[in-house]
Amino acid sequence: MIHNPVAGARRARRLGAVLERLEQRHGVAVTLRATGGRGDAEAMARAVAPGAFDAVVAAGGDGTINEVVNGLGARGDGGAAIPLGIVPLGTANVLAHELGLPLDAEGTARVLAEGRSLPVHLGVANGRAFAMMAGAGLDARVVERVDPRLKRLIGKGAYAVETLARIAAGGGGPYRVAVDGAEPVEVASVIVAKGHFYGGRFVCAPDARLADPWLHVCLFPRSGRGNALRYLWGVTAGRLPRFPDYRILPARRVIVDGPAGEPVQGDGDVIARLPVEIALAPWVLPVLVR
Repeated sequence: MIHNPVAGARRARRLGAVLERLEQRHGVAVTLRATGGRGDAEAMARAVAPGAFDAVVAAGGDGTINEVVNGLGARGDGGAAIPLGIVPLGTANVLAHELGLPLDAEGTARVLAEGRSLPVHLGVANGRAFAMMAGAGLDARVVERVDPRLKRLIGKGAYAVETLARIAAGGGGPYRVAVDGAEPVEVASVIVAKGHFYGGRFVCAPDARLADPWLHVCLFPRSGRGNALRYLWGVTAGRLPRFPDYRILPARRVIVDGPAGEPVQGDGDVIARLPVEIALAPWVLPVLVR
């Protein structure tokens, strides 16, 4: 089990409760490994010897999980030989919600000890894997600029604050998106989804499922502050898929071009810079679910 020891006292207590139930109620032996900085979780997952463990568990938020996913994918066997388990300890826990994972200690321990394995088709952005979504435009600029101190204080509210700040500041784009070799279309923002949840329990791509081998390309065509606020309202109110100008295209490969060096977010962290090629990963990751 790979975890971040500086995640805070409350999350440490939640992790301790999961460990207690795994070891005392379910008879599972757990090797706990603490990260010391960015990249450690990925390196630890990559270094797991074949056959050494029944699963590699990421205890943390979507960023920690993403590191572990990339570490498993870099093992040479594509991570296929060992399942990923998740202890959701993050701000949004988007992947956990998508997978229908319990958030309580006993439910989490039961999934890790007795859960089934779901084959998950991942995406890759310039070679970097993501499980839920990758995006260029407003959401990527928010992810890059959000204040980590404010995030620790008010959680998901920090993203709302930064989103409004980025909309007020303007700038960014336009972006040219080419889907499966077709002619590029120009948009104000783009999200390439693997799952249907976004930023918690908001929905951008209603038909997207992790177990399906498809990308769902969500296109936000209209620029300007007014349209950005309209799209934001659509996401939070659950009405975005009904907007007549909003489009979702199925794809296997996507090229996004725009201002060179602008951020590309994946699973809530910056994972690439424009231009970016997004495709399905050449390997499938087994994930423990109930």
